[in-house]
Amino acid sequence: MKRNSIIVGLVVFVFSLSLLFVSGCATDQAVKSERIQSGASMNDILAAETAKSKKEFVALKKAMAAKKAAQAKLQAEADAFADIQFAFDRYDLNAEARNTLGGIADWLTKQSAWVVTIEGHCDNRGTLEYNLALGERRAQAAKDYLASLGIAAERITTISYGEERPLDPANNEAAWSKNRRDHFLIVPKK
Repeated sequence: MKRNSIIVGLVVFVFSLSLLFVSGCATDQAVKSERIQSGASMNDILAAETAKSKKEFVALKKAMAAKKAAQAKLQAEADAFADIQFAFDRYDLNAEARNTLGGIADWLTKQSAWVVTIEGHCDNRGTLEYNLALGERRAQAAKDYLASLGIAAERITTISYGEERPLDPANNEAAWSKNRRDHFLIVPKK
């Protein structure tokens, strides 16, 4: 008895699904049927269906290109932020650094789907360990300032490269000045 009711239930279920499928395809079938009744050849019907698909494809392609262009524009804006510089053996932010960080904070506020990595860098004077620690303090100072401007801490990461990635490898004051910096990598969240 139970087995019969299960079989009947399955038959009703399969029949219901079949009706749903047939009724869902009815609109397309009706259009094709009208075209056939109006004397359109199969080639004409196929051409019309292909044209419809091409229009949908072209529209999708345009939308994807627009999204890619918008993303590229945002990335160019993010890449345009200048590094901030530090005095010798210091990690405090000067007025110019705070101004740059203010611009980054404004941009990140508008672009909530983006995150920033702050790289701390040093010149090559001092030990490796000291420069890594100083680079971390420099990156942390920038992170703290961005957080004070309302950027969520989870959107900001820091890393110290110490003296390992100099902007200018020369051994003079001009090069050392360029190398004492924070660099910003701003990218979309993954």
